[in-house]
Amino acid sequence: MTDPLSRRLAAQPVIMADGATGTTLFNMGLSPRDAPELWNVDHPDRIRALHRGAVAAGSELFLTNSFGANASRLRLHGAAHRAFDLARIAAELGRDVADASGRAVIVAGSMGPTGEIMEPMGTLSYARAVEIFHEQAEGLKAGGVDLLWVETLSAAEEFRAAAEAARLAGMPWCGTMSFDTAGRTMMGLTPADLVALVDRLPHPPLAYGANCGVGASDLLRTVLGFAAQGADRPIIAKGNAGIPKYVDGHIQYDGTPALMAQYATLAANCGARIIGGCCGTAPEHLSAMRTALDAHRAGPRPSLDDIAAALGGFSSGPDGPADADAPARVRRHIRPSRD
Repeated sequence: MTDPLSRRLAAQPVIMADGATGTTLFNMGLSPRDAPELWNVDHPDRIRALHRGAVAAGSELFLTNSFGANASRLRLHGAAHRAFDLARIAAELGRDVADASGRAVIVAGSMGPTGEIMEPMGTLSYARAVEIFHEQAEGLKAGGVDLLWVETLSAAEEFRAAAEAARLAGMPWCGTMSFDTAGRTMMGLTPADLVALVDRLPHPPLAYGANCGVGASDLLRTVLGFAAQGADRPIIAKGNAGIPKYVDGHIQYDGTPALMAQYATLAANCGARIIGGCCGTAPEHLSAMRTALDAHRAGPRPSLDDIAAALGGFSSGPDGPADADAPARVRRHIRPSRD
């Protein structure tokens, strides 16, 4: 166990991760049309403030501002040639904050999807996807991250490409997918599919799980789907702070700190070992989650009815997860775009 995440997982039952990147930066003035990764150069003080907020709230692990720091996504902003440097600078900013925190904080290099569709449905080849992810991974490595954090993916081949990029970079990594389409990813994968995929990888992740999606209830249903497979690899839960709603022309999330505190303890009882928030999760949510997790004692695995009663109904009837006893109460939702 040479990496800090494995050492921490061996020493404690649960690790608390950070919250939203995009939502926080939008609140700082980022335009939806702009690439957040450009702020690593243009507004490094705001990126440091983002990370300090998570650390001050009790996060033991946070993600760098590099979700879209790959050549494919940056091409939309005329910055494809800057992918390596923007990833490196994102890592350096995170490393600075972690090292100045006065305690051991893990810096995870965020790697989001390319934004392209893999062959044969799309035009992105596996080899090109590996190349794109590898450049980003090397930049994050050069900047000093402790591990790579692949997130919000939906396609198996893209997940495999990111895993290969991590192998080429010689880096440990974690990986999450977004199960936001009736319990499946946009490309149709179920939680059981991800477990099987992870087990077949030549360079498997240290931990795997789900992030984003359509709310905390749905995400915990996915976590139960992972746990039902009996895999012993640590599970990640990084759910949104409630449900997105349009208010005065802007998307806001209705999850309160109290709701996210309940989500955190339920996630632990569902079997998650790394617990954080995604879209809409601000430092006040993280603080409530930290308090709840510090006081938490392991309890029985909750049923779907328990989750719905505590956090609200699900966005759909059961589809991806194998459980057939999902509560009939289903809520309507809009699909979030980023955290």
